[in-house]
Amino acid sequence: MIELEGVPELIDPVMVAAFEGWNDAGDAASAAVAHLDREWKGEVFAALDAEDYYDFQVNRPTVWLDGGVRKITWPTTRLSVVRIGGEKPRDLVLVRGIEPSMRWRSFCNELLGFAHELGVELVVILGALLGDTPHTRPVPVSGVTSDADLARTMDLEETKYEGPTGIVGILQEACTHAGVPAVSLWAAVPHYVSQPPNPKATLALLNRLEDLIDLRIPLGELPEDARAWQLGVDQLAAEDSEVAEYVQTLEEARDTAELPEASGEAIAREFERYLRRRDGGGPAAGAPGHATESGEPASYLRDTPGGRTRPPLTQRPESGGAQEGGAEARDRESGTEPDTEPETEPGTESGTGSGIGSGAGTGSSEGSDTPPPRNAPESPDTPDTSDTEDPTGE
Repeated sequence: MIELEGVPELIDPVMVAAFEGWNDAGDAASAAVAHLDREWKGEVFAALDAEDYYDFQVNRPTVWLDGGVRKITWPTTRLSVVRIGGEKPRDLVLVRGIEPSMRWRSFCNELLGFAHELGVELVVILGALLGDTPHTRPVPVSGVTSDADLARTMDLEETKYEGPTGIVGILQEACTHAGVPAVSLWAAVPHYVSQPPNPKATLALLNRLEDLIDLRIPLGELPEDARAWQLGVDQLAAEDSEVAEYVQTLEEARDTAELPEASGEAIAREFERYLRRRDGGGPAAGAPGHATESGEPASYLRDTPGGRTRPPLTQRPESGGAQEGGAEARDRESGTEPDTEPETEPGTESGTGSGIGSGAGTGSSEGSDTPPPRNAPESPDTPDTSDTEDPTGE
């Protein structure tokens, strides 16, 4: 039994999670949760035991000095809570960590134990993937779920992905088996500029999250950082005629695909956000009273035998990659698009090019492995198979 002493009863809590590594292209997802924690001054109330889930040769601990005393920070996953007041109070449970190296089912069960004890009503897992999307256009953000009823009620895509998956997919599937509503939001990061940070993708995820949970999120300097990031990529891409030509090809393909999709729904959604921010609707950081600093669960699967920086650019990728995932247009200043299911597994490049970003690494964890190429979006259809278990998890 998980006991949470000192954590007050939460109001309509939503759990928002992100994990560094395989599912975090450009560190966009983990940066989004870090932004929420920083803006709303979240208080850490729990941390998972690093010994249980991490290989320290892959994710190494760090040593630092605190007043002349050497201390060690271990790679782990931490949970914090933010109390959000206002006319429509809603509390958040933030989960931020590194994709575990082992025992994924126990890892998910432990998080679900916290969700149960805190009365979490919805789990939203953020991720970012590499795709054939131009940096000059709004960032495609897809919302997917494996729950057909939830897909209808929240206007999301019901995932049909089959293939290798990461902890985002496993946790979403764990929530489904446990009867906890769960949604994954995926931002597509240009594969030719994959080096973190990517504030434009982070901003897109936060805007989509804001729409999903009907909560005004303070953005701080993030919009300015996103503009500076795009300007920096523009300048670097312009220095290479082949890169500029490749970006133009992606833009033309994107614009052609989106032309019929410039619907009133996308315009209305952006206008609603504008009205909320203009009228001060919903809670925001910095407003007085709005933010304060202040036995094991059952297994869900049965065992079966069996600072602003300019991102660096490198060489131009081969052209001809499939346009990223049929993402529909959302012509919005915030840089997000409506829900569509991308065609690449998170954390990988689509198409055949090697990209003009400095490598395909998408996580900030030291020594994290680069996953093999995949051809579909993240979905929680395939659990971890490192323990010679049936890959379907059935």
